[in-house]
Amino acid sequence: MAIPEPLLKGLRLPAIAAPMFLVSGPDLVVEVCRSGLIGTLPALNQRTSAGFDAWLDEIGGRLSATPDPACYGVNLIVHKSNPRLASDLEIVVKHRVPLVITSLGAVRDLVDAVHAYGGLVFHDVINRRHAQKAAEAGVDGIIAVAAGAGGHAGLTSPFALLSEIRSFFRGTLVLSGSIANGGDIAAARVMGADLAYMGTRFIATRESLAAEDYKRMIVGASAADIIYTAAISGVNANFLRPSVLAAGLDPDQLPAHAELDMKNEAKAWKKVWSAGHGVGAVTDIPAASALCQRLSGEYRDAMSMAGLDRFGV
Repeated sequence: MAIPEPLLKGLRLPAIAAPMFLVSGPDLVVEVCRSGLIGTLPALNQRTSAGFDAWLDEIGGRLSATPDPACYGVNLIVHKSNPRLASDLEIVVKHRVPLVITSLGAVRDLVDAVHAYGGLVFHDVINRRHAQKAAEAGVDGIIAVAAGAGGHAGLTSPFALLSEIRSFFRGTLVLSGSIANGGDIAAARVMGADLAYMGTRFIATRESLAAEDYKRMIVGASAADIIYTAAISGVNANFLRPSVLAAGLDPDQLPAHAELDMKNEAKAWKKVWSAGHGVGAVTDIPAASALCQRLSGEYRDAMSMAGLDRFGV
């Protein structure tokens, strides 16, 4: 197991607050990093590359005034339908973003561009084949998006996915899928992951960009309220059934969706809201800093019971 040295600076809990489409913004990233977790956001959460550039200026300025924060990261969608990839990558390089998380395509040229300034690239995958392609592209870490994760997710058990990827990949391994409390982070570490990847739990925080109705729906939902479908955006993902109904759609008779097109992705996700199976563990809407403090306490307790230190030794 390996957490790269650049990520260890300021890291007090081995977890990443995942970059959530239309949910993660500067306030959430900054509060998470200040609390000792890695905070991230998607570049496409800003409507323009100029706005994305301004966000990175803001994040960098606020974190530079914070004693010993954890690092931050940015998600880039590497898909042929993303017209902003080249310009957003240029901005990432300009700001020397410490961690770049790529999705829907692992590209050697992008990895090389980030490595050139000393940054790290993690790539999210849902199966072994995609993980092998990411490893061939030279990524530093692989995010195993297992069954039960929010957003674009797979159906493979975390036990199987972790062990299959670890059989050929010696870089940083991150686990995603229904991780909702500090005990879950500890379990991910014991299973062999270097870091946990948490999304749904951070939707229901005060700093989240999610609508208040979305946050309340998360709090009131259980795993039985999650549906897995490609009909919303063209790629399989987990969504909240109540939001599908509220959008006037029949969750059991959804029309087929055309191939994924990032130009229309925001429209598809605006009212049909994503979440993972971990929603049942979400019972409140705290400040992000309070949530991170809670997670850290739960994690310490779980690791202590297992006779391990904070990073699993």
